[in-house]
Amino acid sequence: MPNSAVIHRITALDLKVESRVWPFAQMRRAEIDAHFADSQREKPGIWNGRVLLGRNADFSGGRLRSSYFETDFASFLAWRDWGFPDREVFNGFGMGALRSADGAFLLGEMAGETVNAGRIYFPAGTPDPADIVDGALDIAGSITREIEEETGLTPADYHPGAHWDCVAVGAAVAIIRILSVDMPAVTLKARIEANLARQAHPELAGIHVVRGTGDLSPRMPQFVIAFLEREFGARQ
Repeated sequence: MPNSAVIHRITALDLKVESRVWPFAQMRRAEIDAHFADSQREKPGIWNGRVLLGRNADFSGGRLRSSYFETDFASFLAWRDWGFPDREVFNGFGMGALRSADGAFLLGEMAGETVNAGRIYFPAGTPDPADIVDGALDIAGSITREIEEETGLTPADYHPGAHWDCVAVGAAVAIIRILSVDMPAVTLKARIEANLARQAHPELAGIHVVRGTGDLSPRMPQFVIAFLEREFGARQ
């Protein structure tokens, strides 16, 4: 995967889930477990659940084809924190780009107890086994789940776009779909923040409204910045 952002516009996803033992997780098990223990001491709220990572991404023909396999979060975290030592693997995750009726995008700031504390991006999460449907990864379903968990919005509140923008940066592929909401940004922001206030342990610390490139922040990942620059550039 290139280190600079490459955006592939696609209309279909073909993401098969395979049974695979990850050599990285096997060979470095003791180091991984020690790293996760250190991470848990720093962020007691994290836990070693199961996640899905991708291999063999193919963006040809307007379709993303890839295979996914299951591993533990501790192995994923070590792989990420150690600079992605296995270059055959990528983190391919769905993101719901909430767009208000007045054309702004709304992003969340991750709460302090999360592993990505302070980072600002669209509702997202590394896929897990709950996102597998009939042997394939259901990215649309993953986005629906993450949107509801992080913002309280349900599919009745937004209209998904017809295409996906796959933003590839290094070992990350953000599979982004625009979700249009029929209310202005100020109203949508207030609604999401009211939902966060009702949660005992919200994943988000706040909501950021982005109306143009002047609102971009260095706390946003490169794939989010690349997507927003392309969206706002297309309006000029």
